[in-house]
Amino acid sequence: MTLVLLLGDQLSDGLSALQTADPAQDIVVMAEVADEASYVPHHPKKIAFTFAAMRKFASHLRDKGWRVAYTALDDPQNAGSIPGELLRRAEEFATSQVIATQPGEWRLISALEEMPLDISIQPDDRFLCSHKEFAGWAEGRKVLRMEYFYREMRRKTGLLMDGDKPEGGKWNYDHDNRKPASADLFRKGPPQARGDDVVEAVLDLVEDRFGDNFGVLRPFHFQTDRAGALRALDHFIDHALPDFGAYQDAMLEGDPYLYHAVIGLYLNAGLLAPLEVCEKAEKAYHDGHAPLNSVEGFIRQIIGWREYIRGIYFREGPDYPRRNALNHQRKLPAFYWGAKTHMNCMAQAIGQTRDLAYAHHIQRLMVTGNFALLAGINPAHVHEWYLAVYADAYEWVEAPNTVGMSQFADGGIVASKPYVSSGAYIDRMSDYCGNCHYKVRDKTGDRACPFNLLYWHFLIRHRDRFQGNPRMAQMYRTFDRMDAARRDQVLADAEDFLQRMARGDLV
Repeated sequence: MTLVLLLGDQLSDGLSALQTADPAQDIVVMAEVADEASYVPHHPKKIAFTFAAMRKFASHLRDKGWRVAYTALDDPQNAGSIPGELLRRAEEFATSQVIATQPGEWRLISALEEMPLDISIQPDDRFLCSHKEFAGWAEGRKVLRMEYFYREMRRKTGLLMDGDKPEGGKWNYDHDNRKPASADLFRKGPPQARGDDVVEAVLDLVEDRFGDNFGVLRPFHFQTDRAGALRALDHFIDHALPDFGAYQDAMLEGDPYLYHAVIGLYLNAGLLAPLEVCEKAEKAYHDGHAPLNSVEGFIRQIIGWREYIRGIYFREGPDYPRRNALNHQRKLPAFYWGAKTHMNCMAQAIGQTRDLAYAHHIQRLMVTGNFALLAGINPAHVHEWYLAVYADAYEWVEAPNTVGMSQFADGGIVASKPYVSSGAYIDRMSDYCGNCHYKVRDKTGDRACPFNLLYWHFLIRHRDRFQGNPRMAQMYRTFDRMDAARRDQVLADAEDFLQRMARGDLV
């Protein structure tokens, strides 16, 4: 008899551990444990989604003939950790044999490797690029740019390919994908799942145990099984994919979803497979339902960015989430956890995160991430915040996006330059600035947009590192052409803002 460990982000029938095991004699072990629910203060919606999806997948496996040893969080015998539950079940069933699919976090990989059991860790082949393949692609390259990896993945999968050339003659249609959105009363968000007995029981449990965590638990509308995840995917393809490309960078008050799919949590938990998602989007293009720029941009996020980010995480090793190339040491401000701020863009993105456990990639990168980078927040604090507050966040995908792409804390492995901008970018891509206490067109003074002040403060304090970067040279030339008094005033105002923020003043 062998135990088959199944984690909360491994809810896939085709999981390698299940394919290796024998349902006639082996036992699936699943457990809701305190360690996984609390190693960061996860959003209550994230915990509820995971537990409800786990419970339903366990029932699904039983219906298929598997024996499942499932431990609920409030089970009195719950050992509180994945290793503890494995040891308890090994003793219960008198076996030391375990099959597991490789976890998506170094923390859990290490925990399994240190256990006094005979654990066979299988590769996670739900992804399109194995660790070996990524290492082969990266070998000998001076820079590991996602765009070139993405082209290899297009060739491998055949998605949007015309023979050996990209569909339409171009690999990337990003130049068509930067339009600001306007209010639209007829835009449909993702389908909202109705509660059931399983979900309601989990919500009560999470409310009792994690009610003080940052985040609103109810109403809860995430899908929690594969059928629901497929409905969410089909809804996106039918209603939002045609306009996804053009407006994927846009931000609007009161419209958190715009044309986004909101399926990342289902992909990352295993309820959807990346290739099936991309093939449905590709079919929409060939059927004339969605334009090439939308379909290409969507597919690039999955077979390009998602696979690339996973490759970086496992290639760089366990210390990656703790890197801090810019030596940023400021603490995460209280407004990231819901305290009041005068910055409307931050209030909108963080308020949406609190309510929905969701924000799209530009809100994460160019609002909350941009501010943290400009202000010099310790990237470890930023990393833990993103890992805690989003329903789709698992370390393999979150850490490279935060440490690498957002905070440049890996020194340039992921990004060729820091993703920083002044308030002008946010004003161009959103309607946030019109309702803000600060004035986005003010460059100095009490009402100057903090992004304007901190933008120059960041560039000047890191001048030695970045002034030789060809993509940033123009920024430094612009600063140097300013009147000396204005330069001094901008930096002084920025320093004053940072000091007030550090004191906990309302900023």
